[in-house]
Amino acid sequence: MNILGFWIFLGAEIMLFATLFTSYFIYENRIGSGPSGAEIFEITPVLIETIVLLTSSFTIGLAINAMRLNRTKATLWFLAITLVLGATFLSVEIYEFIHYYHIGVTLQTSGFTGILLTTLGTHGAHVTFGLFWGIAIFLQIKKRGLTLETANKSFIYSLYWHFLDVMWIFIFSFIYLKGMM
Repeated sequence: MNILGFWIFLGAEIMLFATLFTSYFIYENRIGSGPSGAEIFEITPVLIETIVLLTSSFTIGLAINAMRLNRTKATLWFLAITLVLGATFLSVEIYEFIHYYHIGVTLQTSGFTGILLTTLGTHGAHVTFGLFWGIAIFLQIKKRGLTLETANKSFIYSLYWHFLDVMWIFIFSFIYLKGMM
């Protein structure tokens, strides 16, 4: 039942992000007197975010593989690497938001900047939640070891983390790359 409930939750999250992407596509050319994506997007931080987050998807997969092999230390090690990569992603995203603020990109600048920051912020909030969730699972595994309960929680967490990576691929492709053209 936990897995079923989680898939229902992910379905709701997909609808949330679908709504954000739809809104973004409606407002992406409504820049008013504000800047366009081509004027504000920088490839370097976006590439760093992408590489870091996709690498974290790989390391969470290694953590789940180690868990299935009942290798507690390896599971904890790969989970820790995943969390560090997630925190790195979040740090670069915070840097990006500070940069946007300094160049005058705010929620009120234009329809485009409002939905851009809302979409990126929503993803960032999900990553932040994922970091806290991952820390909780890390501590549970460290305290209790790999049990049926901690393994189930870890697997569900890995699905969530992969979901965040998939959403980032859409953000990278349809917001950043398209916006830089």
